[in-house]
Amino acid sequence: MSMNMEFKREMPTARVIKEMYPLSDEMHEKKRENDEELRKIFTGESGKFLFLIGPCSADREDAVLDYVNRLRELQEKVRDKIFIVPRIYTNKPRTTGEGYKGMLHQPNPNSSPDLLKGLISIRKMHIDAMEQTGFTCADEMLYPENHQHLSDCLSYVAVGARSVEDQQHRLTASGLSIPVGMKNPTGGDLNVMLNAITTAQHSHTFVYSGWEVQSKGNPLTHAILRGYSNKHGRSLPNYHYEDLKLLLEMYDKFNLSNPAVIVDTNHANSGKCYDEQPRIAKEILHSMRHSAEIRKLVKGLMVESYLVDGAQKPDGKVYGQSITDPCLGWEKTEHMICELADLL
Repeated sequence: MSMNMEFKREMPTARVIKEMYPLSDEMHEKKRENDEELRKIFTGESGKFLFLIGPCSADREDAVLDYVNRLRELQEKVRDKIFIVPRIYTNKPRTTGEGYKGMLHQPNPNSSPDLLKGLISIRKMHIDAMEQTGFTCADEMLYPENHQHLSDCLSYVAVGARSVEDQQHRLTASGLSIPVGMKNPTGGDLNVMLNAITTAQHSHTFVYSGWEVQSKGNPLTHAILRGYSNKHGRSLPNYHYEDLKLLLEMYDKFNLSNPAVIVDTNHANSGKCYDEQPRIAKEILHSMRHSAEIRKLVKGLMVESYLVDGAQKPDGKVYGQSITDPCLGWEKTEHMICELADLL
């Protein structure tokens, strides 16, 4: 075997880990209810505005659950207009492969990688969030086969800018029954994103987790605009009125089911200036007021938010502050959502 890697240990299957940490019947029913509410948002049957919101990466369960519990209280205040899905992102893509890769890899950010412990810890965290708040959350599909470990917990999946061209991500998305957001690639080509959506909305036969499988196609696959970088490495936004009109025109050419977009208010759209997110959110709502077509297309926002403003190093001691990209703190988050609810 000509492979330059050490096989450290055989991992238990997703079925085994699910049997070790099962969901209650009540939580299965809660996910069904949440999934149906989300489906109606993306088909247009519901006019509620979606907030996919939470830390850049989940780094410690206590702070994440504290944050999600606060979101539960906030959800009750704005429930007539806004539907909240917390981001509990448990694996973190790295541009160069260096740095903290999320709780899947390191349940303790300052300890060595332990993927078995990581798989168990992220499943327990998602279940704890469900049981404490009734939320079924969002995670990023960084590793397509790992989706199985959380498939009964999640109501939303995002495919990142670095993964959107990968065939296995696209095919796996075609086999999911929940909304999957495809981000535009880091270079900004919207055709790449729309090709990914097209692939995911159709049926395919492929190899998945050692099986030959046939997917049914996922009509809830949609676009996420997150900004992009030009050839000089400069961040540029793609959330303006003209960008949304262009996406509308491109959707028409691709003839896709349920045309929809979520706008990511951070990443290249903000130039990673996290405190610009409330301003960007208000600009998107302004565009929606000026165009009925844009209002129909834009289903919600993706926001990076945590308990404390900004970011710290992975060995930092500030409770509830991001150890990856900077995030909007809780007080500003609460103010933003309440203000936007009044504008919707």
